[in-house]
Amino acid sequence: MDGREGWNVRKPYVFLTRKMPDGIVSMLEKECVVSMWEKEETPPPVSRLEEEIQKADAVFCNVSDNINKSLIEKAEHLKVIATMAVGYNNIDIKAAEKKNIRVAHTPGVLSETTADLTFTLLMATARRVPEGMDVIKNNEWGAWAPFFLTGQDIHHARLGIIGMGRIGELVAKRGTGFDMDIVYHNRSRKPEMEKAIGARFMEMDELLETSDYICVQTPYTEETHHLINKQAFQKMKRNAIFVNTSRGPIVDEDALYEALNNGEIQGAGLDVFENEPIRADHPLLSLPNVTALPHIGSASKNTRWKMAEMTANHILQGIRGEEIDHEVKR
Repeated sequence: MDGREGWNVRKPYVFLTRKMPDGIVSMLEKECVVSMWEKEETPPPVSRLEEEIQKADAVFCNVSDNINKSLIEKAEHLKVIATMAVGYNNIDIKAAEKKNIRVAHTPGVLSETTADLTFTLLMATARRVPEGMDVIKNNEWGAWAPFFLTGQDIHHARLGIIGMGRIGELVAKRGTGFDMDIVYHNRSRKPEMEKAIGARFMEMDELLETSDYICVQTPYTEETHHLINKQAFQKMKRNAIFVNTSRGPIVDEDALYEALNNGEIQGAGLDVFENEPIRADHPLLSLPNVTALPHIGSASKNTRWKMAEMTANHILQGIRGEEIDHEVKR
């Protein structure tokens, strides 16, 4: 199932850029011919993408696949690009529109799971969980000591959320369970959310200056590139914990390293990075006050299955000419 040759031309051809479970492949095979890159963690090389996109009626991709203008211009039959992700900045939407190619993504389904992970990073960084594990693994645990590995309280602290979309609201909701003081900054105020959970709108500078925990949940756009930069870190409290589960390029990583290394802020919990995947020699990983994860915000079994199923449905809707549930529209 690697080429268009010899298959019934009435059946659309779909290329999957990662290995998917049999159940997802079977969904597509009922109506399509499926070609799939057989590796789960390694993306296909550009040459394979170029080869497949020239034949494909639909592409099932994810956030780490660069579906750029050059690639899209090579498409001869493409009707749908469906990404198994909320973000779609890896797809050239303008180029797709010019060729009447529809683009779909998977919002909503991963919000609760990503909010869970965001709060996990917040707590693990605040209470120095990775450092504690290293102490045990390195056989460095001696006698109990009064101030050994003391971290920061989460309860009754101020949680500042930058970007109050669906995930931001759910992070805020989790904060209420710890009696946190919830403040947020967003392009527009959310009166209903404010009333429901007691959150307060705050201008960006005041949020940065007064929050004990700062979580970034804003989408990545040209306007939010390096939104959190040297000036932002200099405004934060010295005991501030910074958490990013949104997109890596929103943060200036050099500025973050400098702020952490110089003690300008207390710590950082990161699930995303500017250039992924990062390696063990990444400067941020040399710091003991960084909790780092390999972009697993939505990585629960149930959520990833739902995302894959939704992506497959988007492809089927698109090739049938139906309305796509979550089509990206400018």
